[in-house]
Amino acid sequence: MIYYKTAEQIERMRLAGRIVYETLNMLEAWIRPGISTAELDRLAESFIRDKGAEPSFKGYGGFPATLCISRNEEVVHGIPSDKVFLEDGDIVSLDCGVYINAYHGDHARSYAVGNVSPDKQKLMDVTKRCLALGIEQARPGKHLSDIGHAIQSHAESQGYSVVRELVGHGIGRRLHEDPQVPNYGKKGQGIVLKEGLVIAIEPMVNMGKAGVITLADGWTVVTRDHMPSAHFEHTIVIGSKGPEILTNM
Repeated sequence: MIYYKTAEQIERMRLAGRIVYETLNMLEAWIRPGISTAELDRLAESFIRDKGAEPSFKGYGGFPATLCISRNEEVVHGIPSDKVFLEDGDIVSLDCGVYINAYHGDHARSYAVGNVSPDKQKLMDVTKRCLALGIEQARPGKHLSDIGHAIQSHAESQGYSVVRELVGHGIGRRLHEDPQVPNYGKKGQGIVLKEGLVIAIEPMVNMGKAGVITLADGWTVVTRDHMPSAHFEHTIVIGSKGPEILTNM
């Protein structure tokens, strides 16, 4: 079932969105070679709890951490560890969720660690642009598939592929609600978008082929061909005049 949000509910979600945005902003200064992914996770959890909020991911389906931290060929859901350190030339995705006042916010960004190769930087730039193009389609009267079509078209025009096994989603009182929001598709399919719908749009774009597998830890998703992947995500609400990003200032 799809839950359309009232103006009051959207205001509550705006707070969750702001905190998760501020969390990733804070972490930017710590993203450098030599820091462990577990240290980034501890910094995020402390920051979120100091704001009077809770991490959405910790304990969700048994996930053990506040952040999903995914490096290079890891697409999403990487588990932070004291034994894993960022290295010069890595790209790393930080995916974070915040829960406050009975509502969630969800936001992800990919970052360069130190000096990255031009091809990795281009992958991140294209994926970020895919997110922007997908958001542009989130308007009343458009179809759900218009979002994925915009993402897929841009990614593939640059020689990349989009992950199909994992999708964006509705969000509200629950972290994952209907509808699912694929990052691919043909125009004009799926539900007609209406004011009050809140969704998380999150393109996952691979430098190589689209195929992915899940590692033995049951969480970490990696590219099947071990080529790098990038990931960006915003929580947005469809307003009367178009999309509004909630995970922003």
